Amino acid sequence: MTNAVVTGSTKGIGFALARELLSRGHHVVVSGRTHEAVDEAVGRLQPAATAGARVVGRPADVSDAAEVQALWDLGVAELGSVDLWINNAGVAYTMRTIVETTPDEVATMVSTNMVGTINGAQVAVRGMSAGGGGQVFNVLGGGSDGSVRPGMGVYSSTKRGLDMFTKALVKEVEGTSVRVGQVRPGILITDGWLREAATSPESVQSQRKMVNILSDHVDDVAPYLVDRMLASTKNGDEIAWLTTGRMMRKFMKGGKEDKLARYGL
Repeated sequence: MTNAVVTGSTKGIGFALARELLSRGHHVVVSGRTHEAVDEAVGRLQPAATAGARVVGRPADVSDAAEVQALWDLGVAELGSVDLWINNAGVAYTMRTIVETTPDEVATMVSTNMVGTINGAQVAVRGMSAGGGGQVFNVLGGGSDGSVRPGMGVYSSTKRGLDMFTKALVKEVEGTSVRVGQVRPGILITDGWLREAATSPESVQSQRKMVNILSDHVDDVAPYLVDRMLASTKNGDEIAWLTTGRMMRKFMKGGKEDKLARYGL
């Protein structure tokens, strides 16, 4: 039985990861920015829980270290310990050039993606080191591998930085009771992506073919990622959904399914 904290888990891939953990009988703490979002997520997740699994939640702005610490404290108070911490919270503006990205958007992506993950990792590693060990996974994203994609310059820079941060943290915890890994979930059609798409329908149409070939629905990817995280025993583990082999198979199929039709696009 694992006691897990998943940041940014009121929707999107974070919500799907929390649901998969609960369906396997593991306890989960979920978080989001508002009480309303957290309460709604907890209510939606409860039916997925099996074998006595519990889901609790707390709002947390991950860019605030004190709020991240309070999230850890809730996990320990409610579940007894935290064995798995998944830094998933992130914000993406992916249909703007670097010059077009507003100062507020830059600040939000840097503070949530970079500072929020660093805060989460610090809190989790400290707590696990004092409590007997555990595993931390940082969820990366587009550009974390160094690739450059149109409209994703600032977002990709934050994720590339997290790749370096995670690798440095892996070395720092080597030989301790804490393991650190990273997760690359691939190109997902998330609530955030759909929100962005609604503001730029012309971009959606120009990218439609590639989206249909390479993207995935979060519900199709989450089970694989959770299975791999739960099975991980290695410090520095790198879990990737969109591997070279899977990408080649996607291109061979040619994107015949219109994945965006499900969302009315």
